[in-house]
Amino acid sequence: MPQTEARKTLKDAPVMWRRINSIGAILDCNSTYAVNLGYSKSEILGKTIFEHVPKEEWQDMNNSLKTWFETGKVTDRKIIFKRQDGSTFPGVLHATSLYDENKNLLGSNTVIFDLTQMNDDKIKEYEQFFKDANSRLDEIKDKEYNELDEESKSEYDGLKDMFEMLSTIDLKKI
Repeated sequence: MPQTEARKTLKDAPVMWRRINSIGAILDCNSTYAVNLGYSKSEILGKTIFEHVPKEEWQDMNNSLKTWFETGKVTDRKIIFKRQDGSTFPGVLHATSLYDENKNLLGSNTVIFDLTQMNDDKIKEYEQFFKDANSRLDEIKDKEYNELDEESKSEYDGLKDMFEMLSTIDLKKI
């Protein structure tokens, strides 16, 4: 799938982002996600989300998937993530659903905050990024949305939902 203008807002985002399909396979991620986990992007795509958590976290990750299926989103889910080198870090996961034009579930947009990096400077960076991303998406809505094909519109709608949710999070409480 070609990168839409909406998705380009995530390319060099300071937050870890991934898109999964409805069975938990990773369809896309940004460089922040790949670098933080110690993989190249090509090593991540097609793998399941369970490959990036230790075995003892599989039940928590499964519960997160279940919550997402039932409610269409996941917020403030604490999960331990595993890097390629075997080291781990605590993260907080937030996910919103992505639907096609017929409202069929395609997957989710997931943002993960690495709790070891949540200092005041990083929080300010995240808050500014969410504000800028929302502004950029509003600009796309005003100028380009009506010309987008159905797939791009559904991608835009999913990202807009995600950034709106992220903008309501009090990052200092994570």
